[in-house]
Amino acid sequence: MSETASGSAKTPGSIQVIERMMTLLDALAATSEAATLKHLASVTELHPSTAHRILAAMTAARFVERQDAGTYRLGIRLLELGNLVKSRINVREIALPFMQELHETIGEAINLGARYDDEIVYIERTSSGRALVRVVYLVGGRAPLHLTSLGKLFLAADSSQQVRDYAKRTGLPGKTPRSLTTLATLEKELDKVRRHGIAYDDEEAEIGLKCLAAPIYDEEGHIVAALSVSAPADRHDPAWVPQVRKAADAISHALGYSGIKK
Repeated sequence: MSETASGSAKTPGSIQVIERMMTLLDALAATSEAATLKHLASVTELHPSTAHRILAAMTAARFVERQDAGTYRLGIRLLELGNLVKSRINVREIALPFMQELHETIGEAINLGARYDDEIVYIERTSSGRALVRVVYLVGGRAPLHLTSLGKLFLAADSSQQVRDYAKRTGLPGKTPRSLTTLATLEKELDKVRRHGIAYDDEEAEIGLKCLAAPIYDEEGHIVAALSVSAPADRHDPAWVPQVRKAADAISHALGYSGIKK
C-alpha cells in the first residue's frame, strides 16, 4: 500500500510522523549495511522527500547516522538508550506476567530463582492455593544449588571443575533420602540436564514435593534465572515440560536473548 493510499487510515499530525519514523527505524534495523534513501523510501513506501525529512530530524537527534556517501544507519543514541533500559531491567518484573499466565494454565506454584554464590534464591513465587505439603522455600528463601531443579540448571552451566569445586566447598548436604549427596550422582544428573535443557527435583528438597525447571537467559546467552513449577508428587505431571520451557523462553526473549549463546 502506498503512502498516499494508507494516509487516510492513519492518525493525522504528529502521531503519523512518529509512525513513519518507526517504519524507518525498523527498515534500518533490518539492513545489515548502511542503506540508501532510495532503498529506505522503497521498503517503507514513503515518498523520498518525506523519508529524507524524517531521517534528517532523526540524524539531528542521533537516532540515525548519515554517512558521507549519503547512506544511513542506526545511530549511537539508540545504543545509549538500550544500555539504559538494560541497566533498569528487573528480571522479576519481566517474568511475573509469564509466571502468572503459566500458573493459570497449570494451576500449581510457579517459582523464579536466581543464583547467589552456592545457593539458589527464590525471588518470586505464585502460590497454588491448594498444596498439601509444606513448601520450605518461599520468596527470599535459599537452598543449596544441588537440592533444587532451579539450582541444577546453574550447576549444569558450570564446567566440570567448577562442579567439583562446588561439591568440595559445600559437602553436598542432603535434605531427604532422595537428595544427591555424592559428586558421582550429581555429575550424572547434570549430564541429563545439559542434554535435555530441563532439570528436575524428585523429592530431593522435601518429601512429597516434585519440581521441574527451565533456564532463563540474558541477551548474551548467560543463564540469569530459572523458572520452575512445583507440586505435590501425586499431582506432578512431566507433560508440563513444554509449557514451562515456553514460558522460560518467552522471558529470555523479553530480556533480549536471541537464541544464540556467546
